[in-house]
Amino acid sequence: MPLNMFLALSLFAFVASITPGPNNLMLLASGVNFGFIRTIPHMLGVGFGFVFMILCVGVGIRQLFEAVPQLYLVLKVVSVVYMLWLAWKIANAGPIKTSETGAGAKPMTFLAAAAFQWVNPKAWAMALTADALYTVPAAYMLTLGIMAAVFGAINIPSIACWTGFGVGLRDLLQDSSRVRVFNYAMAALLLASLVPVLMGLE
Repeated sequence: MPLNMFLALSLFAFVASITPGPNNLMLLASGVNFGFIRTIPHMLGVGFGFVFMILCVGVGIRQLFEAVPQLYLVLKVVSVVYMLWLAWKIANAGPIKTSETGAGAKPMTFLAAAAFQWVNPKAWAMALTADALYTVPAAYMLTLGIMAAVFGAINIPSIACWTGFGVGLRDLLQDSSRVRVFNYAMAALLLASLVPVLMGLE
């Protein structure tokens, strides 16, 4: 992979990973509600799940969508339904735990976070765009592997910033009324992230 393409890929991976989206909004909310340590499996699930998704897209899923475009519509509908359910769960989350080992509601697990990438519209857009722009046909598998490695190296530190930001808000949100407003706001932003998907369903 040429150096200029590698640098462009790294910048794309950083911007795509650090900007708001379903993963980062959920990690922000998890940082607030569960703390950094308990959110680590969630973060690792996002990171490793997305790398796996990139590899799967590269070895055949993109071609499948091109051959059967209706499958992409089905994926969008399933994604919207699941995201609506997640927004409801966030809006109705309980009060913040004062201990990172407290009982009650639990943060998303590694496997659940990894599986979530397959119904995350932003993850699909990132994976399909990266595959189209940053792979070289003459060395496809090599550049696909480099792309997956770059995203793996950049994604987890980027999303960890959102969890850390959530942790920083914990003291401010100890009041139950404030955390309720925060959870409603996170649910609303998660729904807002669906707007591009809904427009694409027309």
